[in-house]
Amino acid sequence: MAIICSNISLSRVLTMLVLMTILAAEKRVCIRIPDQITETTKLGIHPTTAALSLKSAIFALGSFWRTEAVFGCLNGVLQTTVGYAGGSKTNPEYRSLGDHAESVQVVYDDRLISYKQLLEVFWSSHDYRQVFGQGPDVGNQYRSIIFTNGTEEFRLASVSKEREQTKSRSSIVTTQIQPLGPFYPAEPEHQKFELKRRPFLLQLMGNLPEEELERSHLAAKLNSYAAELCPPNIQKKIDVKINDIIKKGWPILSNL
Repeated sequence: MAIICSNISLSRVLTMLVLMTILAAEKRVCIRIPDQITETTKLGIHPTTAALSLKSAIFALGSFWRTEAVFGCLNGVLQTTVGYAGGSKTNPEYRSLGDHAESVQVVYDDRLISYKQLLEVFWSSHDYRQVFGQGPDVGNQYRSIIFTNGTEEFRLASVSKEREQTKSRSSIVTTQIQPLGPFYPAEPEHQKFELKRRPFLLQLMGNLPEEELERSHLAAKLNSYAAELCPPNIQKKIDVKINDIIKKGWPILSNL
């Protein structure tokens, strides 16, 4: 009987050890969860409501190397991604994009910035009277397009286009308004192009892996800073932050 009781005790001990191991593993997983919502919590977005308030918009307004930087510094914009949209070719590439246009996808919190405000930035950031091109960049891939997702976005885009047309009676607004179709992210070398031209800034960020860099809110803002497209007060604020880090000798820029 004593042997049986000893076996039962050993079984209980083993069971407890297994349960403790499982609980410890679960705790490790829980510790990692905040890393997944870092960008939203930094902007004051409550984790439980972040998914409800985040939306995306896609625009084409010339070469995506620079147009990505147009949106990255806006308050309420969390992520920017360049890619291809508006065409029929499946899985387009930079050297073979078919009838697609170079585009930028903007992920934003609509409690901080509205779709209407994004449209205003779109119109003010390129020459929408130019046919199939912007400045020295000429071609079908550089055409001006607003991609709409639903009737409300279509209405807002149409109203804004009519308004711009009244401002430019001597020429035609060439911007197209199209229903949103597939968006194909561009190759890694095209993401955060302006930022990558400033290796020092990448070093300040800790040389993030490519995938993390593409979805980083900080990288989106620094991409605009590198292109000198942030508002003057924000450009100066970032200058001060970077200079302070250099003086202290601390190499990691984690937020702005």
